[in-house]
Amino acid sequence: MNYLGVNWLAIVLAMVASMALGAAWYMGLSRQWLSATGKTMEQIKRGAGGSAAFVWNAAMQLVMAYFLALLTPLILGTMTLGNAVTVGIHLWLGFIITSIIINHRYQGQKWSLAVIDGGYLLAVMIVQGVVLGLLG
Repeated sequence: MNYLGVNWLAIVLAMVASMALGAAWYMGLSRQWLSATGKTMEQIKRGAGGSAAFVWNAAMQLVMAYFLALLTPLILGTMTLGNAVTVGIHLWLGFIITSIIINHRYQGQKWSLAVIDGGYLLAVMIVQGVVLGLLG
């Protein structure tokens, strides 16, 4: 399933793995995350957008996996587990955590929220890198 130079099956599986990670991450840290948002569960449910939030999440995770699959061989020459994880960590450091910190500082959010959300997205990049690296 290699179209446009990427393995789409690996990309979809990387997206599924990172969404499963998200379910476990936020269920395990639900109390801390809720406290960090400064909102009640009722407020979160009212503003969450229902199932559309999960559709957006899946779409954005797919985009992240696609670009990790696309960029890894362009940057490091080949798709391996180590290369994909390395590129994923660098993308997280250069773009993801920096964007989270910028947004959370302007929004006046607690640092603990940036740590929880940023930690999750670091884990996403690592998990996606592992899946993509293993499946090429």
